[in-house]
Amino acid sequence: MKNKINYIFIFFCVLFLVSSCETKMATLQSVGISEDSLAIATQKLHKHVDDGYLPGTFVRIIKEDKVVFNDLYGLVDIAKNKPVEEQSLFRIFSMTKPITAVAVMTLHDQGKLKLDDEVSKYIPEFSNTQVYKNFDGKHTSEPQKKQLTIRHLLTHTSGIPYGWEWSYVDSIYNFKQHMRKDWTIEEMTKDIATIPLKFQPGTQYNYGLGIDVAGYIVEVVSGMKLDAYFKSAIFDPLGMDDTRFYVPKEKQDRLAELYTRDENDKLIVFEDNAIKRGIGADGPPKLLLGGAGLVSSLSDYEKFCRMLLKKGEFNGKRILSERAAEIVMTNQNPDGYKGYPGMGHGLSGTVNLESGEYSWGGAAKTSFWINPTHDLIVICYTQLFSKPTEYAQEFKAAVDRAIIYIDSD
Repeated sequence: MKNKINYIFIFFCVLFLVSSCETKMATLQSVGISEDSLAIATQKLHKHVDDGYLPGTFVRIIKEDKVVFNDLYGLVDIAKNKPVEEQSLFRIFSMTKPITAVAVMTLHDQGKLKLDDEVSKYIPEFSNTQVYKNFDGKHTSEPQKKQLTIRHLLTHTSGIPYGWEWSYVDSIYNFKQHMRKDWTIEEMTKDIATIPLKFQPGTQYNYGLGIDVAGYIVEVVSGMKLDAYFKSAIFDPLGMDDTRFYVPKEKQDRLAELYTRDENDKLIVFEDNAIKRGIGADGPPKLLLGGAGLVSSLSDYEKFCRMLLKKGEFNGKRILSERAAEIVMTNQNPDGYKGYPGMGHGLSGTVNLESGEYSWGGAAKTSFWINPTHDLIVICYTQLFSKPTEYAQEFKAAVDRAIIYIDSD
């Protein structure tokens, strides 16, 4: 009798798995995605974890307003053998930037600022900011030919770097280590205003702290701290309850550990208190970085992506006007700027000029893509800091190849 019950139990388990697989395949087919191609992509994705290059991965595909693929694999904490879960929390680092851009555009919708407003209108210290110039081998400076604007800040054409490259201005930023100090975004921004811009605004691209300066402008214009404005204007309306600048103690057990790889290419915990600030705290850190500060769940960020794909609205809540959402996701590079062929830059995100796809990623190898042409969102999460990996780009490329182009005739 006992064996008979076991066989029945196994039969129904197999039946459930087959049914689930068929349902997933049918769902993928119904939105024009090849399940065979996606299966191969998933195997390659899992291999990064199986081979010990990543702790775990969480990827989700949303097409035609449906979650058509959801894959959780591996661990968020190796020492505790804790698996990746739907509610796991991840440090999204630079995926904070598009949220800051949306915050700016909510103020734009309210008529409180314009993208081509001069930064000095809101931060007077920038009215005296010079531009670096090398004259006969000597370090000198010159006035801004065109004044630094909010648009420059949000497209990384401001001349405000991070300090990661080899240049005189980068060396100043590298020495000052702005993101590691215990100060406010106001204090940080006003210090940045004392440093020469790396180049004339709008003439070049250089990834940097400009969007953190834009975050301070949000504070100046709204009269609120950045975390409070994010919550009231974006997070609460979208139901992004797990997105904030810190992880409260009651949610600490949901936080994914942050990893890097040692000299033997083995995964180890990344130990850096400045990077991990605000974890397990009673409140937000003193420095609210609009370019790198947030922790979020994948499901929360999905809501943000859906809002942009739906032209500023999600679940009946309008965050942005349709025009503002369009501006975020279309090329906003200043006139005269020449970037990579076929690629532009929206507000805090890259834009494919052919497909209109808007995308960005974070330092711990989280990434997202929003493709209005295919009504498609792809989000990939892991937690690997300071070491290269192309797992997300590989998966996204495979998703693109898996899309079945059906002749409407």
